[in-house]
Amino acid sequence: MSNSKPLFIVFEGIDGSGKSTQIRMLQENLKLMGRSVCTTAEPTNSATGGLIRDTLSGNYIRSTAELASLFLTDRISHNVNPVWGIKKLLGEGKDVISDRYYYSSFAYQGLSTDIDWVLDMNLNCPDVQKPDLCIYLDVDPDSCKKRIDTNRTHLEIFELDPELMKKTRAKFFEVFEKLGDSENIRIVDANKPIDELADEIFAIVKGLID
Repeated sequence: MSNSKPLFIVFEGIDGSGKSTQIRMLQENLKLMGRSVCTTAEPTNSATGGLIRDTLSGNYIRSTAELASLFLTDRISHNVNPVWGIKKLLGEGKDVISDRYYYSSFAYQGLSTDIDWVLDMNLNCPDVQKPDLCIYLDVDPDSCKKRIDTNRTHLEIFELDPELMKKTRAKFFEVFEKLGDSENIRIVDANKPIDELADEIFAIVKGLID
């Protein structure tokens, strides 16, 4: 079993970019190395996460600032919950792989409210842990839209408009430029075959372990 410290890894990308598949494949590869791995996601299954899902599904309209604040509240629970929180799992020696984290707040809520405010309240919150690695799966938005329309019966508010998906992708890149070297972000071309992409991601993660 590897003796390296447990890792906190985040996957990001616009909707339909293939995060769930690549998270599963990375989890399997890490387990083959003898590592203990847990996967998680935002929004969480907390009460606040439920309020967020109501908004994303279009069932309840909230302002962008209100939604950004709910995500931060949910993110704090994601970190500190005594049963399933990130800090608890890392403290037990488990790698944690999360489907979305604060980068999504920066990109999605940054589209229509003060992005510096969203950055500040997340990056300076003492209960929000900085990831060891963020992997951004970069896929052509038109391809993502086709995947979503083919595989899902109900679309969330950010999945309805292909132009909005293109704007979100652009905002992610604006965010990454703004963060600079303060965060360990790796952008990978996720238009390639699934297995080839999984191998590339595993090589990146192994670089943190070796």
